[in-house]
Amino acid sequence: MAANGKQTCYEGRILQNYQVYLEQSGLHKRILQGVHHILLGEFKRIGAGKSSLDVLGVGSGGVQITADIVEGSSKLTDNFKALVAKTANLQNISFAWHLMNSEDYERQVKAKGDMKTFDFIHMIQMIYYVDNLADTIKFYHSLLKNNGIMAATNSGSDTLWKAYKKELWVDSITDWRSSEEVIACLKSLGLKYEEHAIPNAFDIFNPNSQIEEHLLNFITSKDHFYQSFTPEIRAGMLDTQLKDAIVNHNFNRK
Repeated sequence: MAANGKQTCYEGRILQNYQVYLEQSGLHKRILQGVHHILLGEFKRIGAGKSSLDVLGVGSGGVQITADIVEGSSKLTDNFKALVAKTANLQNISFAWHLMNSEDYERQVKAKGDMKTFDFIHMIQMIYYVDNLADTIKFYHSLLKNNGIMAATNSGSDTLWKAYKKELWVDSITDWRSSEEVIACLKSLGLKYEEHAIPNAFDIFNPNSQIEEHLLNFITSKDHFYQSFTPEIRAGMLDTQLKDAIVNHNFNRK
């Protein structure tokens, strides 16, 4: 639960759907492969000559790293802390936990006047839920150190959410932030960026599988996919999603 009482996306049943999605989709493996392929050289560049690196994770070398984590879901924060506790090679990383959503963190930073800056900021699966995309990008970009990098990740369900706006743009997501919109925003702000598409696919076509229903629930942000739509709408959504399995990474440089 966020500090102001606003419920984040990943609480309750949606959190359960998200955890199944992570386990079954292979998303984190794909993201990790992308990080190794794309960002390792960048980390060497921004860390050159430094004795420490500051990292900000929004939504979740041989130098010391300080990691500030902003996450509105108490359960996901607890999961992250448990993972940190049992991971042996994190001795050089100190963590600061901020149990709040992105907007609350922004308000807190501005109220304190404590503009801590970071070498690397990653925003994974969270830009759908911000109130103002341009203001959010501008704020976090302002927290980058010189030569710093900000990475934002969103899923490849753009076509699905555009085609079924009436059915999907309700509840926790009322304004879908497509990869095209993110890129247009970066251009309008005059920010340098790179886009990397990482293909990812998984089975969602067995209506008798509880796991696959969890996946569909998460993709459509519904508690019960098969009960939420007519057979015709469901069939159209499945056909659309079959053609749309890509994860997009946008890297912004200071």
